[in-house]
Amino acid sequence: QVQLVESGGGSVQAGGSLRLSCAASGVTLSSYDMAWFRQAPGKEREGVAFHYKRSTATEYRDSEKGRFTISRDNARNTLYLQIDSLKPEDTAMYYCAASSRFILNWLQSSYYNYWGQGTQVTVSS
Repeated sequence: QVQLVESGGGSVQAGGSLRLSCAASGVTLSSYDMAWFRQAPGKEREGVAFHYKRSTATEYRDSEKGRFTISRDNARNTLYLQIDSLKPEDTAMYYCAASSRFILNWLQSSYYNYWGQGTQVTVSS
């Protein structure tokens, strides 16, 4: 049974940092393309960062380049998202996702097979 479990969210002030984690079981993350998505209340889920399988290559949503850093530790079977210089507009539920499919556009959630339950990030001004 595949499980993705996010952690590391919380309530922080603007300008602070958070490191989100996504621990996997039942699946070897190194074999999957991985991504972080977020969804704010009343808004659609949007991709923010992507990590290619068996590679160190990454992609970021244009608006978040420079503040978000995605990484993975294959030995720990864990995906991370470092978020710096947090803004109130970063407030959302953050989800990790894994894909074994051929991805044409990593920003589209339909390409991902597995999802975690999410971790809440709340940023106050």
